[in-house]
Amino acid sequence: MSRNTGPSCRLCRREQAKLFLKGEKCHTKCVLDARPTPPGMAKPQRGKPSEYQIRLREKQKLRRMIMMTERPLRRMVGKASRSTGKTAVVLLQNLELRLDNVVRRLGFSTSLAGARQLVQHGNVRVDGKKVAAASYRVRVGQIVSLNPKLKENVGVKLALEFAEKKSVRPAFVEFDAANLAGKVLREPAREEVSFPVNDQLVVEYYSR
Repeated sequence: MSRNTGPSCRLCRREQAKLFLKGEKCHTKCVLDARPTPPGMAKPQRGKPSEYQIRLREKQKLRRMIMMTERPLRRMVGKASRSTGKTAVVLLQNLELRLDNVVRRLGFSTSLAGARQLVQHGNVRVDGKKVAAASYRVRVGQIVSLNPKLKENVGVKLALEFAEKKSVRPAFVEFDAANLAGKVLREPAREEVSFPVNDQLVVEYYSR
């Protein structure tokens, strides 16, 4: 899987929005506060952006927030379009319930990159079975738990403290602090999704 190895803050500047790629640091030391212009531009772009450009930037924003390459995101849009619900809402629900994102929303990590590392290193279990695929789609009723050996891990402890302080856990999951686990109670509502994008523009980009 390809991944971005450049500065994360440059991506936020390019999309002119907080993508929260660095977890807690994005809440305290955001580069957008000091450098609000896109990279390579001393001044904001003149003129009105085209309809294509607006949709492209919204798609890129979502792709970077979920840390996906173009092909798997296109496949997810196609899968959502074949579902019975509204394409844009189903797409965001599927992205929200990816295993790496559920691990982040439960508070085991402050960033999606950190959550993905926990999954890929075999430290996450779904219904008691180890799952190392970050793209795994967690279903309603399943329990996501962390390796008990990580209970004293400094990174995990700091992430849990941050989650308690910010109250970032959504209502569609139930958290069990004693067992370092969480249960998905239901499908997330549109307003509970953690990706602040215009989902309709993303669907329109792929429908062109």
